[in-house]
Amino acid sequence: MFLRTSNKWSYKMRQDHRKHDWSWWKSELFTKWANNYWKFRMENAFESAIFSSEKDKPLTWFFKQKDRLSALHPDMSDSMINIEILRKCGGEPENAIKCRYVEPCLSEDYINSMEDIIARIKIGKTWTRNPMEAKMIPKISKEDKRPERPVLKCHKCGITSNLSNNFTKKTKINEFQVIEEVHFTEDQEESDQALQSLRKQ
Repeated sequence: MFLRTSNKWSYKMRQDHRKHDWSWWKSELFTKWANNYWKFRMENAFESAIFSSEKDKPLTWFFKQKDRLSALHPDMSDSMINIEILRKCGGEPENAIKCRYVEPCLSEDYINSMEDIIARIKIGKTWTRNPMEAKMIPKISKEDKRPERPVLKCHKCGITSNLSNNFTKKTKINEFQVIEEVHFTEDQEESDQALQSLRKQ
């Protein structure tokens, strides 16, 4: 029931005060631990405790939240406590439990409906990726990720070592390119003569 510092305190109190009823112990616990900081911690714990069908079990989660609310608000009725806990389910599980809600709804009915919804209908479960799919995806190396850099060439001479800004070659004005003479072979001459004779016909 007690943990860490509270366990040491309860052990010392049991040694000093052995024969006392539960009402005395209840008042001592209230005066020792029921301060503003304790209430703040309990409220934060209840607000952050959102039900997850993959991590939490309905029975333990429900009674844990019920103990927190009953400790914070001892005058709250069971039906109001159940409604506050139902809001922490959120989304599809909350709507599915509300559809089965019949007055007066006890805590056992809530737990049975939660277990039935999670076990049979599997509402509220999130999609998780299959680990085998991640293994089948090929890994991309750092070299493949790097984009290919374009080869820089001089637009005047076409050499990669030179750039147009640092062009050192002197360009000759009115320079003509020498066209090489084409030498026809005998086969080409015969084919040309055959084409000319066909055209004349």
